[in-house]
Amino acid sequence: MSCAGKTEEVGYVLATDVQREGLPALFSGRDCVLHAQTGSGKTLTYLLRIFSVVNTQRSSVQALIVVPTRELGIQVAKVARLLAAKPMDLDMEQDKSCTVMALLDGGTLKRHKSWLKAEPPSIVVATIGSLCQMLEKQVFKLDTVQILVIDEVDFMFNSSKQVSSLRKLLTSYSSCNNRQTVFTSASIPQHKRFLHDCIQQKWTKGDVVHVHLNPIQPMPSCLNHRFVTCHRSRRHQTLLHILQWDSPKSGIIFVGEQSEKSKKAGNAPPITLLLEFFKNSYGNCSNILLLEGDMNFNARAASLSEER
Repeated sequence: MSCAGKTEEVGYVLATDVQREGLPALFSGRDCVLHAQTGSGKTLTYLLRIFSVVNTQRSSVQALIVVPTRELGIQVAKVARLLAAKPMDLDMEQDKSCTVMALLDGGTLKRHKSWLKAEPPSIVVATIGSLCQMLEKQVFKLDTVQILVIDEVDFMFNSSKQVSSLRKLLTSYSSCNNRQTVFTSASIPQHKRFLHDCIQQKWTKGDVVHVHLNPIQPMPSCLNHRFVTCHRSRRHQTLLHILQWDSPKSGIIFVGEQSEKSKKAGNAPPITLLLEFFKNSYGNCSNILLLEGDMNFNARAASLSEER
């Protein structure tokens, strides 16, 4: 079964713009930066390339997909497993199926360690933190990895927690000459400078291809988009005013992480301050659910179930 047949089997019929432009570059074996808006089909684009090179008869990690968050990792692993369930060639009897490991923050690293040593999966989807733990403990090496994908690369390069580990992954743990490297992002500020750095820093080979699709989509008529600028000290009061004015049935509030300087000063985290403010000032605070990045798996699952 061809890649086209595989995608049709799971419900994908028409290629998106990024797939039409990105797949020829990826299948030529060149390094690639897939730069297109969220929902444009970047994940399926690089997964099709991965499944074209994975050899299930080899007991080794052949493709590595690095993601910035656990939630994105779960989504990517789900699509990868969906494709893995459809063999590329129905006429060939394969002794082994293509296996996908989700090596994500909050998971059971001890179990993953045993799995990696006993029967290495063909594809690993990993957050940078969990991955580097395994690499530092030499649980597995990247010698056999043919394709390395860094998903949402702009997010990781902008994260002080992740950037040093990402640089080490790209240059110390493996060499760009021994792999095909794929970066994806919805937004890459100063992308020409980024491409220059990719080559100069040896994150990619010199003939890296930049697939840039950035159509300006009109705002859907059902959405209203606005922003409010206020002083730092007035953020909570401004948010409260918006909630009282709009009276939404539901909403999501994103809160920034606490800086190291603030932690050392003994200040409460921003999320704690916001919750205390709501308890004292907002009548509907009983329906507020908390989903934090460092929650364990069970706590996350409970919060997400309630949210749904």
